Amino acid sequence: MLGVVDLGVSNIGSVMRAFQRLGSDPVLVDGPASIAKAKGIVLPGVGAFRDGMAVLRERRLVEPMRDAARGGKPVLGVCLGMQLLADRSEEYGDHEGLGLVSGKVVRLRAGVGERVPNIGWCDVTAGNCARLFRGVPSETSFYFVHSYHVQCASPGPVAASIRFGGASVTAALECGNVFGLQFHPEKSQDAGLAILENFLSVVEGASAP
Repeated sequence: MLGVVDLGVSNIGSVMRAFQRLGSDPVLVDGPASIAKAKGIVLPGVGAFRDGMAVLRERRLVEPMRDAARGGKPVLGVCLGMQLLADRSEEYGDHEGLGLVSGKVVRLRAGVGERVPNIGWCDVTAGNCARLFRGVPSETSFYFVHSYHVQCASPGPVAASIRFGGASVTAALECGNVFGLQFHPEKSQDAGLAILENFLSVVEGASAP
């Protein structure tokens, strides 16, 4: 079973429909028991970091999420969900995250002709070993809506990036069984579905006897 965490502030409907188009039957995760039952967990989200973490705490999902990830269960964060995987965020203060990927969430810095929030299609450069990008050509465009991004403590977890503000900005994370996508795969047409299908393959492989 694929569990999709219900933050109440997320793009959960479109994420659920995207997985259903791939033949999956995701269920909503709204408590610790459903985290334990899920073979893979998707953490979608839009909005502010502090609000997302507040919902996880209110629903007693912080430690179950950490335990699931540390136990080897595949976890995928999408947009705000990817940022929640990091140690901390500077959005509206200093806030603790799930700490599943070492790094901090910082505000984008726009370059000439760019605006924050970054809204639209961006060409994504993926690493050759990035499992979620298998079969997806490098420089494929995905749909972004964000004002902040994850600045990893080391380059290792960076699976893909975009150019913004004259610098490389993390577009995807891979840290063992923990994955993150700053863009919206559910709004990125066939290429986005290919990414989600690759995550389903990771979940299937992790749960195989």
